[in-house]
Amino acid sequence: MVRSRSYIATPPGATIKEQLNDRGMSQKEFAARMDMSEKHISKLIHGDVQLTPETAVRLEMVLGIPARFWNNLEAIYREKLIKAEAENAMDADAEIAKQFPYREMAKLGWVPEAREAREKVVNLRKYFEIVELSLLGSEQITRIACRRLAITAKSDLALMAWSQEAKLKARDIKTAPINIKALISTAPEFRKMTVLKPEEFCPQIKKCLADCGIALVFLPHLKGSFLQGASFMDGSKIVVGLTARGKDADKFWFSLFHEIAHIALGHVGDPNAASEDDEKAADKWSGDILIAAEDFEAFRRDRDYSERSVLQFAKSQGVAPGIVVGRMQLEGMIKYSMLNNLKEKYEIAV
Repeated sequence: MVRSRSYIATPPGATIKEQLNDRGMSQKEFAARMDMSEKHISKLIHGDVQLTPETAVRLEMVLGIPARFWNNLEAIYREKLIKAEAENAMDADAEIAKQFPYREMAKLGWVPEAREAREKVVNLRKYFEIVELSLLGSEQITRIACRRLAITAKSDLALMAWSQEAKLKARDIKTAPINIKALISTAPEFRKMTVLKPEEFCPQIKKCLADCGIALVFLPHLKGSFLQGASFMDGSKIVVGLTARGKDADKFWFSLFHEIAHIALGHVGDPNAASEDDEKAADKWSGDILIAAEDFEAFRRDRDYSERSVLQFAKSQGVAPGIVVGRMQLEGMIKYSMLNNLKEKYEIAV
């Protein structure tokens, strides 16, 4: 028996059991008279197997009740079962839908405007291309390596929504076959672009990554996702989604290289990836690509953290000064309130 708010689906087996009780007949004897196994009869009574037209004819012979009665009872049960399970799934999904930043997603044009819970659920199911929102917990559906600042239940769902939009946008981007070796050899060249303006470097990076089988998508920040970037497989291409959260240039570039690191280190597509160790490895890889480790250590040892010194070091590395400042702040070399005048703010077109 399956219950929901509006339906009670009772299997025909309940009626069979009543008939056996009225006759004082055991399931073992009944199975013998039906010429079926006891296991099958047990499943039939509990509604675990379908009552077929053939079984209905046998029931007419054994119990004297017309086959059409049993066929009708089975049809009613199956119809109510579908409705009850659908209603229960809708109720469960309505609770999940409450945790999505639906209003913000609608303002961004990702989903249609909606007020009713049922309508939101249907729209979200279509958006994620799944029959039930509970399936979002499946590793086969959401395999994401990402850089974010905090993790909560709501932020996980916001991350999934943001990543789905990146996936949908990436389908319109043509890419070459995935070539990780080419990506690794090209990555250092991206450092030169850190001194350019977004309108200059964005098209260049997109083309370079597309040539390596990677679709780069820029999206607005989704409130509650605490998201910097995400990367994942979608069909025959890798998708990298980025947001200029906070609009700080140093965070943008570190996030880009962090996602490239996930790809280069083989984390993307690995169901066991995105662990704390993987995140640390990606942080180190991206940091070393942006600023050579040995050079940065030598700069640290000099202990000259003046604006002039930072500008000289950034020029020697071929990177924007703000990237050096961000690294210094992160490693506690200077306070977060210092040298921020060397940082740029980006407006990334999406």
